Amino acid sequence: MKRETRLIHTGRAAAQSGLVNAAIARASTILAESTAELYAPSDGRKTYGRGGMEPAGQLGQVLAELYQADHVALAPSGLASVVLAIRAAVIAPGEALVPDSVYKPVRAFCDAELPRLGVTPIYYDPRAGADIEALVTDRTVLILLESPGSLTFEVQDIAAITSIAQERSIATVIDDTWSAGVLMNPLDLGVDYAAQSLTKYAGGHSDLLMGSVAARGGAAKQVEACARLNGLHVSPDDCFLVLRGLRTLTLRLERSGANGLELARRLEDHPKIARVLHPALESHPDHELYKRQFSGCAGCFSVILDGIGPREGEAIADSLHLFGIGFSWGGFESLVLPCDRQLVRTAVPWQAEGALVRFSTGLEAVDDLWADIEQALDA
Repeated sequence: MKRETRLIHTGRAAAQSGLVNAAIARASTILAESTAELYAPSDGRKTYGRGGMEPAGQLGQVLAELYQADHVALAPSGLASVVLAIRAAVIAPGEALVPDSVYKPVRAFCDAELPRLGVTPIYYDPRAGADIEALVTDRTVLILLESPGSLTFEVQDIAAITSIAQERSIATVIDDTWSAGVLMNPLDLGVDYAAQSLTKYAGGHSDLLMGSVAARGGAAKQVEACARLNGLHVSPDDCFLVLRGLRTLTLRLERSGANGLELARRLEDHPKIARVLHPALESHPDHELYKRQFSGCAGCFSVILDGIGPREGEAIADSLHLFGIGFSWGGFESLVLPCDRQLVRTAVPWQAEGALVRFSTGLEAVDDLWADIEQALDA
């Protein structure tokens, strides 16, 4: 069956009294009939609420089907999912190679917590590809990827990097939020742990926080154990919302991606735009790599304003009406984020003609979104 069909029909319990959507069960304590049953070897029966109630189990089934994974661990946020994957993957002491374009909160974790775990973060050019081998040493225990970068949209050569990692028995983790597991399957490209923020496209309505980590084989067992040992738990109500969002994910992602690409093409021709950072555009330096790895595009991209500084870029964002100003992306509503305050680079200096502004296109009519952008740029 096609992915769209599997997303709708996977993870629907047979014994639901005819309910189309998952029934929500909330519990901490789960009573046993006897002490013997309470302490019996696990046979799949739930013994405590932290282990996940329905619809958490059904959500895990859908995500496992999406990634063709052996196990999917759930985490209370997208950041928590990347952190969980890193914790499951790293073996101290050693070094972790981290792309310079990495999500800023993940960078903060790498800088503050990895050294406490006995691991030194080393930042690398996200466009390194096979050249990353020059940075690999006997101390390298992890290679982190994020493709495309969530602010500057560099596309990484995942297959080239994972090939080197596998030859050296180095674990790999990717933040796969932009593709939502739909536009690309990193596990098929050799990645060990695929994390994504379910807060974004999977949830789709800007009303929950959650993340997931998909893995196969030994990595699947490792992330399952790590999530259990760290006491991670997600709300059954939030699982219900993500599960419901997944049923329409492909439609929303298609509309959001089409809106974003249309706006990106129009912005390329606007005199106040120096560059549009959208990997689906032929002008993007990683466009050919993007075509090899992705089956389509998400609705999140950035622009560099021509000769317009960060403060003026923020004023343009303030002038928008349909684009809300806020963090996150992937919801039904369009958002804008001036990014210069977010940028941190240590391996590859960031050089641009002006302010960096990120757009996340929602499901509105594209001509209305374009009219809003035009008036803000002209204001």
